[in-house]
Amino acid sequence: MKELTKVEVLKISYQPSSRSYFVLLKELMGQNIISLSIGSFEAQAIALELESVDQQRPMSHDLLCSLFQKTGFDLKSVQITDFENGVLCSKLNLELRKAERFKIDARPSDAIVIALKENAPILVSKELMENPSLQTITISKSNNENHEKVFLKTLKSKLKNAVKNERYRVAAKLRDRIKEIEG
Repeated sequence: MKELTKVEVLKISYQPSSRSYFVLLKELMGQNIISLSIGSFEAQAIALELESVDQQRPMSHDLLCSLFQKTGFDLKSVQITDFENGVLCSKLNLELRKAERFKIDARPSDAIVIALKENAPILVSKELMENPSLQTITISKSNNENHEKVFLKTLKSKLKNAVKNERYRVAAKLRDRIKEIEG
């Protein structure tokens, strides 16, 4: 079994020279950041979720989250574990009524959006965090502290929206995460 580390979405980045989008994932208990190439639609979906922007109609990721809730599935985590032939592999780790567990194959970008919507942990293998082809970088402590303030503000906004939309299970998870960060 691979050793996994918990990460958070730091930001979405756009590289004009290659016309590519990247999601930056930062270790919660470390300073490493990996950069994953994603499509423009996935970048938009992640950005909308990070900014807590509600859509008039459900997007594909919203549909999946609704299916989880209506059928009794609970997203326990997203695991990004392998980099094979230039392709990242990830799984949605689901639990059904605390009895059965399932691992569903998913693109990392889709898995990240769903994790953000369900406030589920995003886990990345240590092996990937140390993979030089994923452009591992380190940030300074002051940047990390500023990011934590922005992240906390985003979580509080998501909590407000979850309560407003009567998504109490998500709200409880957000409340717990806020308490964890604030100490």
